[in-house]
Amino acid sequence: MGATLPIMLVAAAVCPCPPLLVPEIAAGAAPELDTARAACTDALGVLAASRPDLLVVVGPADGTGPETYPEGSKGSFRGFGVDLGVRLGQGEGTLAGRRLPHGLAVGAWLLGRTGWADAPVEGRGVGEPLTAERCVQEGEAVAARAERVALLVMGDASACRTLKAPGYLDDRAAPFDAEIARALGAADTEALRALDTGLARELKVSGRAPWQVLAGAAAGNAALEGTLLYEDAPYGVGYLVATWS
Repeated sequence: MGATLPIMLVAAAVCPCPPLLVPEIAAGAAPELDTARAACTDALGVLAASRPDLLVVVGPADGTGPETYPEGSKGSFRGFGVDLGVRLGQGEGTLAGRRLPHGLAVGAWLLGRTGWADAPVEGRGVGEPLTAERCVQEGEAVAARAERVALLVMGDASACRTLKAPGYLDDRAAPFDAEIARALGAADTEALRALDTGLARELKVSGRAPWQVLAGAAAGNAALEGTLLYEDAPYGVGYLVATWS
């Protein structure tokens, strides 16, 4: 018998999840996000190049989670004033009535925009109340879903970067976001595991739980290297794009 292939995370893309990333919602009023959209497209190219057996989209959940969304699950941006629906991957879905939360809906939009057809897709929603330990455990479980798993990790950094930010200005926000950017650019799983969950909550960081799922999923592949593709806070909210491969 041949050797058993290792089960591991082979690549990840980290993207922000503001609905304004969708041009129909921005209605041409957010050209400053063009660079972020281009970086997200490049990041998804890294996922495709990794030839995964399964792509798992991880993003913020409305509750605690983890919540599972099978391929074909639907989402909508009607709550943001646009009659635009999205579907996760190519399947028909099986969970009637369960809609994608907006972070996963933005992920589904990114996949549709780039014409993703390289592997089956699943969604995982993880909420702010989920502990770091539980997020890491979820990441380990996700990485074991197939022999070659890739992640699309959706989430924003602090929403407290400027006076006009959703969370107003907090002087702790910029240093917190800078450390996140460093950790994502260096594929530093230990730094992500050690994120201060209380501070992340105070700074309105929606990506904390998804990033810690990534840290857990990456535990079995020490060869992953990170690249930071984009870092900015155009509306007082930290947006980051990175790849691990």
